[in-house]
Amino acid sequence: MRLHLERLDIGHDCTIGRLSVDGDFECWTLEDPVRVGAKIPGQTAIPFGHYPLAITWSPRFKRDLPLLEYVRGFTGVRIHPGNYPTDTEGCILVGCEKAACSVLRSREAFDALFAKLVTAQKNGEQLAIDITR
Repeated sequence: MRLHLERLDIGHDCTIGRLSVDGDFECWTLEDPVRVGAKIPGQTAIPFGHYPLAITWSPRFKRDLPLLEYVRGFTGVRIHPGNYPTDTEGCILVGCEKAACSVLRSREAFDALFAKLVTAQKNGEQLAIDITR
């Protein structure tokens, strides 16, 4: 299963994007601001690129969550529910609706996406995300 996050609105306070799954629109995304150069932990979005995904246990959230692997110099970059830039800490938040520097109905969007990821993994599919502008 291939996810594609297209960053649409890169601002000083946040980044809004569109997430598709195998070419079909899935939900909106919210990330920290994009910074050219090295990522600042908990303050900026991860670099553009291709990242394998794994569903692993998150000690912070006390549940399984998608984890972006091989983010150079960082661990623990996940896709999870949340609404505001203060919720991201460098991760990717998802929502059914977008607003100025926020996503809405986040748990609903996350639950739908997570169910698809779990099913794909159980079917032996490799999970990955491409992040572009």
